[in-house]
Amino acid sequence: MLNPRTLLKLPPRKAAAVLAGVFFLCCATYLLWLPDVTPLKKNNPTVTAYMLIKERQALASGRRLGRNMVWTGWDGISENLKHAVLVAEDDTFYRHKGVEWISVWRAVKTDIKTRRLARGGSTITQQLAKNLYLSPSKNPLRKIKEILIARRLEKTLGKRRIFEIYLNIAEWGKGIYGAQAAAQAYFGKNASDLTPEEGAALAAVLPSPRRYSPTRDTRFMERRKSQIVGRMRASGYLPDEAETTDLDAGLEEVISSTTPVAPPPGEAPEAAPATEGTPVPPGTNAGGQD
Repeated sequence: MLNPRTLLKLPPRKAAAVLAGVFFLCCATYLLWLPDVTPLKKNNPTVTAYMLIKERQALASGRRLGRNMVWTGWDGISENLKHAVLVAEDDTFYRHKGVEWISVWRAVKTDIKTRRLARGGSTITQQLAKNLYLSPSKNPLRKIKEILIARRLEKTLGKRRIFEIYLNIAEWGKGIYGAQAAAQAYFGKNASDLTPEEGAALAAVLPSPRRYSPTRDTRFMERRKSQIVGRMRASGYLPDEAETTDLDAGLEEVISSTTPVAPPPGEAPEAAPATEGTPVPPGTNAGGQD
């Protein structure tokens, strides 16, 4: 262990070199420690680092944040929701190997230009890595570790399992995690029965699940849902016989829905935001801002 008194006795340049060495050693230790993701091949996670962080934050402010999470297997989740999430969050999911380097580079350039850590450029695999093991911090070292874990997840689990876990642990509101809990809370149905419009509504809020609601009428939500349905249609995820008027009617029904969302135990209903704010770029978050 480095003794501060010994450090003070060293010449300034040598002391600075020692401190730099210790710093880089700590960084290397942090980055080289990676979790064992092998158990996820057969075991479903029941809690994530992100959930625990949010619950601790609530307790620190004198509140208790419940956890509404109902695991649903791959076949129990509507294809409509899967397709909506893909086009909204990561349309190259089945082509990349955990990291979309072009998006990462764009994010880095944006961060440099704005002189702040704003964009994340995260794939679904990166979002899963962050939610399971890390924190929403924008620390560059955390981002590097997220990339390393994402690559490990891709090598160990494969695409289908990664997507299945993601859809089950993503945050869709305060204390609401996973497709099944979200479908029940917002639409009063199982995740397997979600329509294209409902899938688009849930996918639309993923970048900011605590700010926006799938059933709340705002200009941003209406525009975002229409964009996602348009992308689903352009990508061939909607049946050819689906009429545009039917989809538009479905969107209006979702937008005007008055289905009450029951807050998690011990949590008061969330108030609507006073202003709409600037939309978050798609593909930057699930289960919290990146």
